[in-house]
Amino acid sequence: MTTQITMPALSPTMEEGNLAKWHVKVGDTIEPGQVIAEIETDKATMEVEAVDEGVIAELLVAEGTQGVKVNTPIATLAGEGEAANAQPSPPSRGRGQGEGGRADAPAPEQRNAPPAPAPQGGGGARVLASPLARRLAEQGGIDLSGLAGSGPHGRVVKADVEAALKAPPAKQAPRKDAPPRLESRALTTPGSVQTPAPHKTLEQQGIRAGSYDLVPLDMMRKTIAKRMTESFRDVPHFPLNIDIEIDTLLKARGEINKRFGDKGVKISVNDMCIKAAALALKLVPEANASYTSDGIAVHHHADIAVAVAIDGGLITPIIWAAETKGLAQISHEMADLAERARTKKLKPEEFQGGTFSISNMGMMGIKSFASIINEPHGMIMSIGAGEKRPVVKNDALAIATVMSVTVTCDHRVVDGALGATFLKAFRGFLEDPMAMLL
Repeated sequence: MTTQITMPALSPTMEEGNLAKWHVKVGDTIEPGQVIAEIETDKATMEVEAVDEGVIAELLVAEGTQGVKVNTPIATLAGEGEAANAQPSPPSRGRGQGEGGRADAPAPEQRNAPPAPAPQGGGGARVLASPLARRLAEQGGIDLSGLAGSGPHGRVVKADVEAALKAPPAKQAPRKDAPPRLESRALTTPGSVQTPAPHKTLEQQGIRAGSYDLVPLDMMRKTIAKRMTESFRDVPHFPLNIDIEIDTLLKARGEINKRFGDKGVKISVNDMCIKAAALALKLVPEANASYTSDGIAVHHHADIAVAVAIDGGLITPIIWAAETKGLAQISHEMADLAERARTKKLKPEEFQGGTFSISNMGMMGIKSFASIINEPHGMIMSIGAGEKRPVVKNDALAIATVMSVTVTCDHRVVDGALGATFLKAFRGFLEDPMAMLL
């Protein structure tokens, strides 16, 4: 019996992935638990293990293929006694290769694989077009049946669609099934729902064709765009700001590193902020919560997700139960997570979940900023740079190192008073770091 191997969902939010590498070839015998492929998601590169035993009959998706939807067949497995297809496995296309150059050459036919349905134009005629060309045409409202393809066998490719988009509006053939493009926002009446205006191309917004380079969206950037848009649109959020004097904290940090540096301890301000936030969440447990349609989920532990910048975006590895860990352990875990995040070696359980987020841009000289909530967290903290500022002490001017902190709150979970109570507790731990030892 032949079994299909499909693109697995390696995380609850995964919709597609890149097939980075095959570890097997046609004719190989595999068994459950054997690593057969590497899949790139928007956050990491992960190994895929076989679930069934058998012989690889066909590899349906080539190495380097991007944007493979979850549950799409990627290989077939012949059962015991069945012969594998003698066809060689598909050639590698090269990681990151998209349309352009030779990327539009037709893929080798897969024997015994069902033929892909041909795309159709607005009039129902069969149109040969690459997947990327179809996506660009869909986004730009272009009717593929009105384009002359420049690819093999008249296939419509990316360059053909881009040329149509850059042509004067009178020469562009609108899709027959496309809704009319709105040139201004529709007015809404009380109680009505406003439909977002269709997306316009840069040319339609006055940017001259050929005056920019277009960098294709990778999976990480697509996911960030989608999740942040949904969060900013759907979560009723508000910011709270506070200034914290950190001279005592800096002194304590210096003493800890001096005393224990020979043991490999190197505590950062960020490590101390993680610990302080965790303790503040335990002191104000109502703030360590998430909104759900069934009620407010109050979490048992302060699982702190920390934003780490990587090529193409960012990722938020988690310090689990941070309130239970000392500064040295937090520092060690954070350094390890950040290093593996940058090389995309994190496991899903190391960056999915958490109860609270921290984004620190102080090392970049940013004085103050606000972040977008990382659902399902009820808050996200934005930490700015510590700098010397004039302050008033005992009715006299003085100089202190001050750090500005902003928390963005989900008002469904954390209202103003609760958020202020949390910030007061957080400031208390930073301004008196010895309290973190109690």
